[in-house]
Amino acid sequence: MDFTVEFYETKDGGCPMRDFLDKLKASNPGDFAAVVAGLAKLRDRKYHREPLSKPLGDGLLELRHVGKLNTRVLWFFMRDRRIVAVHGIRNKGRSIPSRDLATARSRMHDWLQRKCP
Repeated sequence: MDFTVEFYETKDGGCPMRDFLDKLKASNPGDFAAVVAGLAKLRDRKYHREPLSKPLGDGLLELRHVGKLNTRVLWFFMRDRRIVAVHGIRNKGRSIPSRDLATARSRMHDWLQRKCP
């Protein structure tokens, strides 16, 4: 049984992940293609571990693509075999900045409050 991948949406209907992917597609089509392929792989449980994915704690995981700039998509599991991608970043470092982790956690909690009463 496959998982489904969906993107976090704000209360106002905005989609930060779609915005991130649109910018990535414009600036680096190769990395965009790799990230989209990685998101598609997440539908299969065998890719929910390293090297493609890595747990970050508190229910968050990261999808990783290494290049000149490391591209990461932060996500979490939901009921009914769903994955929700909440935040995307690009950076040169190996670690994820604390402000990006805070953003992802905030979006995860927002989503859970609105979608799982």
